[in-house]
Amino acid sequence: MTTRRTTGSLRLQGADSAAPLTQMQVQRRGPLGRLVAAHPRIADVALMVAVLLLGLLTVLFASQTVRGATGLGLYPREARASWLVPTAWLVGAAVGAVLLLARRARPLTVTVALCVLAVASLTSAGVLGVVGVCLACALYAVASDRPPRTTWLSCAAVFVTVSIAMWWWQDIGLAEILLWSDPIMTPTGDPVQQLPEPLFSPGRRSASVFLLLALLLLGVAAGSGVRARRLHALGLVERYEAMARDRDKSAALARAAERSRIAREMHDVVAHSVSVMVALSDGADKALERAPDSSRQALRELSSTGRTALSDMQRVLEVFDPDDADDDGHPDLAETAATDLRTVVERLRVAGLPVTASGLETELPQDTSLRLAVVRIVSESLTNVLRHAPGASSVEVTLRRSGTFVEVEIIDSGGTRPGAGGTGRGVVGIRERVALLGGHAEIGPRTDGGWRVGVVLPSTGGHEGERR
Repeated sequence: MTTRRTTGSLRLQGADSAAPLTQMQVQRRGPLGRLVAAHPRIADVALMVAVLLLGLLTVLFASQTVRGATGLGLYPREARASWLVPTAWLVGAAVGAVLLLARRARPLTVTVALCVLAVASLTSAGVLGVVGVCLACALYAVASDRPPRTTWLSCAAVFVTVSIAMWWWQDIGLAEILLWSDPIMTPTGDPVQQLPEPLFSPGRRSASVFLLLALLLLGVAAGSGVRARRLHALGLVERYEAMARDRDKSAALARAAERSRIAREMHDVVAHSVSVMVALSDGADKALERAPDSSRQALRELSSTGRTALSDMQRVLEVFDPDDADDDGHPDLAETAATDLRTVVERLRVAGLPVTASGLETELPQDTSLRLAVVRIVSESLTNVLRHAPGASSVEVTLRRSGTFVEVEIIDSGGTRPGAGGTGRGVVGIRERVALLGGHAEIGPRTDGGWRVGVVLPSTGGHEGERR
């Protein structure tokens, strides 16, 4: 019954199984995260707008810094920096925002393009602007999409390239914005001092380099975290799908085994009983006029065989109701007439089979599976003789119990008339029963004619002796 209940459980799980697990369910994103995942273009447009707004806001500080630097005499009053720096700042923000729209499809290409844009802005106007933020966003896309080796190589290349460009060509960076954003003028309006070009200061350059490094590392860290969470969710989904496939496969195997067992039981009941009933009806018909008493006995056996077949079929079909089965997972056949070997042998003898039996009084173990297997093996073997070897002159059935083994042997002399064809399921069923009980079966033709079925089944119970 354990097998049958397990099968039912698996069948229910397969029917009521939940929908497939998705990465969205594993990651448990909030409403905003689900919206971005469903409509990534919204996030792209939002990032572009944010970069443009950042450029518009910070260009004011850049303009104020240029005025302050002019007041300090770092730029001539009519220098082109007053319009070149804000223009480069805004152009860098606009081009960087547009390039970021393609960061999902081509993250490395966008990173290279932004790196070139940063160098061009530094060489032409001496400012990096918000291109550094754009580079951080591009590296975020690289880290979230590519392996760590590619990510860190890209980050290192960008940092080295842009840092060298800032060290040589940057005029206005973070430190300059913090120090020079307030104009300092003399009362006459002249600059405090006159310098041909802005002073080079390693300290101020270092502040810009460290800011760039922080932005790039922040982008890489955020992108790597996203990639790690995505890969983790993907791994969970794959494991869930593998478990679901294993569960379905196990359920299918269990159902197949259950169907095979039911088919074997039905074959044993139907093939045996129908064959006996056909033989009994033929015998009753032939003996109706010359031996009425024998005909009546055959008809009684025919009726008894039919009732037994119906009872056995009903008990086999009770496999679908686990509560009506015994602890071994089989309908309780121990108390039916079909479990009495003498009844089986006598019924086939009445059907016209010359059966000689010995050892039928041997006391079998109380194991229902073993007792049922012995009965089914004997009945199937004798039925095969009746169907496939009509006219056999002798059939011997021997049952022995020695030590911890039960031996069953059925030998026939071979038929004298052509027999009916078969599907081979009966022999297969015998082998399956013996294999399930851990026994050994030898089935095949004899050298001197006829057929032999020899079965050895292990018995877990003690030797209780034989009654001859």
